[in-house]
Amino acid sequence: MSAREWIGKDFYRELGVSSDATADEIKKAYRKLAKENHPDANAGNAEAEKKFKAVSEAYGVLSDTSKRKEYDEARRLFGSGGPGGFGFPGAGGGGGFDVGDIFGQAGQQQGGFGGLGDILGGLFGRRGGAAGATANRPQRGSDVETDVRIDFAEAVKGATLPLRLSSPATCSTCGGNGAKPGTSPRTCATCQGSGLVSRSQGAFAFSEPCRDCRGRGTIIDDPCPECAGEGISTRTRTLTVRIPPGVADDQRIRLAGQGEPGRGGAQPGDLYVRVHVAPHAVFGRKDLDLTITVPVSFTELALGGTITVPTLEGKVSLKVPQGTASGRVLRVRGKGIAKRDGSQGDLLVTLQAAIPAKLDDKAREALEAYAEAMADHDPRPEITELLEGR
Repeated sequence: MSAREWIGKDFYRELGVSSDATADEIKKAYRKLAKENHPDANAGNAEAEKKFKAVSEAYGVLSDTSKRKEYDEARRLFGSGGPGGFGFPGAGGGGGFDVGDIFGQAGQQQGGFGGLGDILGGLFGRRGGAAGATANRPQRGSDVETDVRIDFAEAVKGATLPLRLSSPATCSTCGGNGAKPGTSPRTCATCQGSGLVSRSQGAFAFSEPCRDCRGRGTIIDDPCPECAGEGISTRTRTLTVRIPPGVADDQRIRLAGQGEPGRGGAQPGDLYVRVHVAPHAVFGRKDLDLTITVPVSFTELALGGTITVPTLEGKVSLKVPQGTASGRVLRVRGKGIAKRDGSQGDLLVTLQAAIPAKLDDKAREALEAYAEAMADHDPRPEITELLEGR
């Protein structure tokens, strides 16, 4: 994509966010739009597919800190874009200032326009003024993010899941060169394949992306019918993702080289799988420790005893010491989460006194007799002393 085309697009508008939106706001907007316009949910809907590609392209720029910074700087310098000439007076072709003149670095000038090539270099795939620079330098593919949901036990023990993903990929029809099968792109005669043309204006010499090949260095006379000459198309593929034991909720897993394909032979981006763990009905988690709250009777706490506690793999017997207070946490070694690096968590059991909502006559009489026997015992001596001193 040429400099004019990129700056001319309003990626913030595509995602429906303001130009000062936070990274989280951009991510939230992208996920919402990508879900609404996903090809799997809109089979045969060309407009939805077009929108899906547009929001994916916008997110690829705005989610990358360095790309977003360069994009914002370019928009600030050249205006918000548009076919007429990027917000500059007289840029519509009727004479005056042409923004194309400053896409490259001013030849002998280090100040003024000379620094703009460096600002735009990262966006347009070159460094302004560098020897041998070309507008179609290979560019690494963008990273892609998707979500999976697993249950609590899978997060603890690990799992292998199939992942069906619709995302931009190298066009299978043309192999990524953008030309119809049986044909090939030809070298641009205007720029001789460099993607840049030089011109003079007054005392200055400028380089700008070639207008005939749009800075690519090649011209496609007969575009591929699948990707319309872009070399990239949306493809549905199935990957296998291995969820490691002990994965945490909202953790990201990186699959190297499974993101968007690179341009010009560059490496593809990475795929990040964000894991969402469903809560368990009984167990909780604290780092590598599993947690559970077990109701116990007053007599079990007062007299002590042995209770049976569930684990994710079975059950264990746990001794409750005599005179245990409600809320005490007992630890069962080695019954937590085990990771591949050998680290091992424990099972933390919180004992909670179970208070019956109703008592029959026999139980009430027994409790009243207990209360009478304990009449001289003050369960809160510190508070009583404080109250009596006032």
